[in-house]
Amino acid sequence: MNFSKKSIKFLESYLNTSSPTGYEHDGQKIWMDYIRPYVDKVEFDHYGTCYGIVNPEAPFKVVIEAHADEISWYVNYITDDGLIYVIRNGGSDQMIAPSKVVHIHGEKGIVKGVFGWPAIHTRGISSDEPVPKLENIFIDCGATTKKEVEELGVFVGCMITYPDEFFELNDRYFVCRALDNRIGGFMIAEVARLLKENGNQLPFGLYVTNSVQEEVGLYGAHMIAETLKPNIAIVTDVTHDTTTPMIEKKKEGDQKCGDGPVVFYAPSVHHNIRQLIVDTAKLKEIPFQRAAASRATGTDTDAFAHSNGGVPSALISLPLRYMHTTVEMVSKEDVANVIQLIYETLLRIEPEMNLKYHAK
Repeated sequence: MNFSKKSIKFLESYLNTSSPTGYEHDGQKIWMDYIRPYVDKVEFDHYGTCYGIVNPEAPFKVVIEAHADEISWYVNYITDDGLIYVIRNGGSDQMIAPSKVVHIHGEKGIVKGVFGWPAIHTRGISSDEPVPKLENIFIDCGATTKKEVEELGVFVGCMITYPDEFFELNDRYFVCRALDNRIGGFMIAEVARLLKENGNQLPFGLYVTNSVQEEVGLYGAHMIAETLKPNIAIVTDVTHDTTTPMIEKKKEGDQKCGDGPVVFYAPSVHHNIRQLIVDTAKLKEIPFQRAAASRATGTDTDAFAHSNGGVPSALISLPLRYMHTTVEMVSKEDVANVIQLIYETLLRIEPEMNLKYHAK
């Protein structure tokens, strides 16, 4: 499939809008505005998880889900000299912090700052050269005292994000921070668009769900699973492209950008739903890869699967390079194929399908 100008404009705006864990509101507004024409109803819960519903009166419920939040930092301590020390909000990587520009979301608006780092001349080249750690990275916002920092509207608890924005690379990749996992929100929104524009009539209620707070514990998915009580959940998230340097395939598996969606095997992944996805990929000649997860997938799949006495759930992942950096990268072709695979799978779901491993 080719992405329309409207779709790309939505993706760019959605990715460029800061939506850190616990503060997803601005991004969720953009997502809801985009999806509204393609669903019968839009709802949201107290913590900001949003969902569009097709056939809201149908008793059988199918969720397609992604998570909306991005990693970030919190202001944790302001020194007397006006420097700011941070703590993580999600899995923020201290190794990439030095020399990065940041946006501090202060009470008076955005305040620019930089993660400082001592010059190479002053560090020396030796085995004990300092490396970035949570306790030694700091932000300089140009203030010289703690009072001056607070006069800018920056206090302990303020959120800090990176301002890096969306671009395309070699007409092959989308690149941005927060592709993990707002690209998932884009993909499920595009599924809703395809269903509407193609006039598909589903024999069940479809809940296109964009959850909050995945990066700190799958919390949004836990909450919304209890609210919606779905019969089936198909989750999409990103997974590692393991073909770049310094990644051990024996540990991380063998997945590659451009080779198609990744279908996961894990205890929380329901065999019948996964097999339906695999059969659909083969039938529609959609390329796909396989991956395995020990114990848990670490995605919202686990939250849905373990809710409400057990919800048959499956995970379709998108290979991604450089996770939790500001240059996360995904294949445009893979994005199109994930959308197509979810779409075609939905067209084959019947409320009467067998969802139990054992016959009576």
